Amino acid sequence: MGNDVARLHHVGHIVSNMAQALTLYQRLGFRVPPPSYPTMAARKGAAPQPFGAANTHADFPRSFVELATYVQEDGVHHLPHDAHLVPLQAPPEVLPRLIEQIGRTSANLAVFLDRFEGLHILMFSSPDIDAAAARLTETGVGHGGVHTVTRPVQHRGEARTEVVRYLEISSNEIGAKPGCVTEGRVGVVADLDPDIQGTRQLDHPNGALDLIGTMLCIADDQLTAVQRRYEDYLDQPARTDGPAHVFDLDNATLTLVPDSQLATVLPGEHPAALPAFVGYTVAVHDIALTRDLLRRNGFPLRHSASGDLFVPSTAALGAAIAFRQATPHTTEAGT
Repeated sequence: MGNDVARLHHVGHIVSNMAQALTLYQRLGFRVPPPSYPTMAARKGAAPQPFGAANTHADFPRSFVELATYVQEDGVHHLPHDAHLVPLQAPPEVLPRLIEQIGRTSANLAVFLDRFEGLHILMFSSPDIDAAAARLTETGVGHGGVHTVTRPVQHRGEARTEVVRYLEISSNEIGAKPGCVTEGRVGVVADLDPDIQGTRQLDHPNGALDLIGTMLCIADDQLTAVQRRYEDYLDQPARTDGPAHVFDLDNATLTLVPDSQLATVLPGEHPAALPAFVGYTVAVHDIALTRDLLRRNGFPLRHSASGDLFVPSTAALGAAIAFRQATPHTTEAGT
């Protein structure tokens, strides 16, 4: 595709208990490294304590699924035993702004969890994020501009700096929080660095290769308005597929489904709120092996209207997680 928004970058699964979520994802067959928690001393001489937001990823070559939470005042005991505690370090002139940014992220996660535990983040991938930002501005889509953050990473045994450039779309509704729309956090991120991404844990026991779809459930009378929003975000029209409206990306889809038809598309599913991201789909190397792993680990299994195997949201902390046999194109793109 030639668009400045090309595919899915990641979805974010917001959870209340990170240790519980890690256990779930390991049972689902994802390889997920220990989560990172920023730490800071409340006063001089005190021991650093986790604060703010924490996350980790189930990584694929071009995308990932994020697990995220925030540190509640009484939530330190929910830290996984192998959590990666990262002391917050920054020049004095930068530190207050960094703390403010972490606090804002944590507050947003708290708002998301107040709605429901599940999917609240959808970020698209762009080969030219500056062009995407300019187009969104011209189209009248609100956003906070392109931000650049860096983080240290280990790359083949050497310390390197990973650069992440992103923008967050803001709702045009009066009183809306900056960087959020009604369904959660939606935005655009510059394409992952394949050299760095390729050194992460990509060999998942369930055979997962790529993030290839996510689904947004919308009140019936709001479907047209939300579809128009995403047509502006993605600079393309949606196609109709039965009751669904589908945006085709590079080997991935965003599917909009009216609330009245969700149980038809994903049998047994009911949205916890509207609008809401209700599930995501990953491509897997061998669906039979994936099915066997899920059955061995005690998951109830269903099939979507399109034939995908999925674990219902009631068994996966509020998110329906679907698995699809990879096509040769998917396999090639994931290498």
